[in-house]
Amino acid sequence: MANELVINTSSHETRIALIENGTIAELYIERSREKGIVGNIYKGKVVRVLPGMQAAFVDIGLEKAAFLYVADVFDAMEEFDSFMERSGEDGDSEQQVLQPLHPIEELLQEGQEILVQVSKEPIGTKGARITSHISLPGRHLVYMPTVDHVGISRRIEEEAERERLKEIVERMKPQNGGFIVRTAAEGKSEEDLVADMHYLTKLWDEVVKRNEKGHAPSLIHADLDVTQKVIRDILTEDVSRIVVDSKNEHDKIVQFISTFMPKMKYSMELYDDEEPIFDHFGLEVEISRALGRKVWLKSGGYIIIEQTEALTAIDVNTGRYVGKHNLEDTILKTNLESVKEIAYQLRLRNIGGIIIIDFIDMEKEVNREKIFTALEEAMKADKSKTNILKISELGLVEMTRKRVRESIGRMMCEPCPYCEGRGYVKSKTTVCHEIFRELRREMLDIRGTKATLTVHPQVADLLYDEERRGLEELEKKFKKRITVRAKPGFHQEQFEIAIS
Repeated sequence: MANELVINTSSHETRIALIENGTIAELYIERSREKGIVGNIYKGKVVRVLPGMQAAFVDIGLEKAAFLYVADVFDAMEEFDSFMERSGEDGDSEQQVLQPLHPIEELLQEGQEILVQVSKEPIGTKGARITSHISLPGRHLVYMPTVDHVGISRRIEEEAERERLKEIVERMKPQNGGFIVRTAAEGKSEEDLVADMHYLTKLWDEVVKRNEKGHAPSLIHADLDVTQKVIRDILTEDVSRIVVDSKNEHDKIVQFISTFMPKMKYSMELYDDEEPIFDHFGLEVEISRALGRKVWLKSGGYIIIEQTEALTAIDVNTGRYVGKHNLEDTILKTNLESVKEIAYQLRLRNIGGIIIIDFIDMEKEVNREKIFTALEEAMKADKSKTNILKISELGLVEMTRKRVRESIGRMMCEPCPYCEGRGYVKSKTTVCHEIFRELRREMLDIRGTKATLTVHPQVADLLYDEERRGLEELEKKFKKRITVRAKPGFHQEQFEIAIS
């Protein structure tokens, strides 16, 4: 079954689902009040240098100062060359982690202005992670103006193709700067690569000009919005159809593809049915499932997913499954089934950082090896970089998954005020957006001129203030007046709709 991109756009939120073989595989969410900043370039001012941590804090105009580690401070061109000689790396679709040649106190001083790029979103209590090694991603290439190197994505495995791509880029690239050839470049012509190269070098020239004129702290270059990023990075020959429910977003996507990916063959569909697009594709149920701590397996077993500040713990249990032969076979089957679900949930929930998986204990070494091999194979479809260690004697697997943005759980939920932060409830913003979707369903089926919405007082405050625009759009669309009534006894997630 071909892969599809389903895009739900409104004034307050954009949600993009990648559907593989009929099942949602990845979910991207961007809210208008919480737009992502990874890839943005800022002119910042160093506010504090910490020699003991070999790091600095830089004011880039956000609520919290950004964190800059010494290895991410651009010093001189030979810095990268020295690293490449020591490491023997040949590049990847991500920029290399550079080893520092000098202590941070020799590279930065308080009050110094510096051009930096956000490499990780602010997550939890931490500020943004930044780097001064700028990288500008295009469709086929990533331009690195501060280094002189050509690398090839490790996902391109055929040696002849790697050599062909490297020869083209080395021959055509400008004297200053380097490029990483992305996986999407495999099989592409010289014309495609050169067009990408010209676009990225022009973009860098604009960044340099704005940096010369700008004052710190200030935004120098904003990266693409979430829809354009996903189209740029995910739209390949494997994706046969894009379905979007907004005419404006539809036109923007068509324009973006015709400008930057003119040879891409795809089917574009504007969804205009009354039923909400995510309901039509059955995605809302899967998203709700991705917020739960318990996930049932088909056999009757289940996994528990617990996210903490430091790591994510996943526990595998046999549950209702009792097997047919012996205990070891029952345990092996449950563990093998859980492997596929764990790989799926990590990708869908976008869980990153340190992950500990507690498989059910197996006595036979050969069975432990089967589980490890199955997990490695299942994680190959994941675009995020992972590192998996062998199963320990206790049946634990330690692994890491690269974390660049917040997980779905962290984005859509907030610490629960009813249990003093030991658990989570849906955030007030998420509840508001669920109300908007439910209002659309109710107003389609029931005739009347007025809708009365009863909600928790804090949700009512948000609907009257920051989310007021969403209510006004619904009133205009369905020609019904919507009245919001606060009820102190309601749970934050609880709401009632009455149409008269």
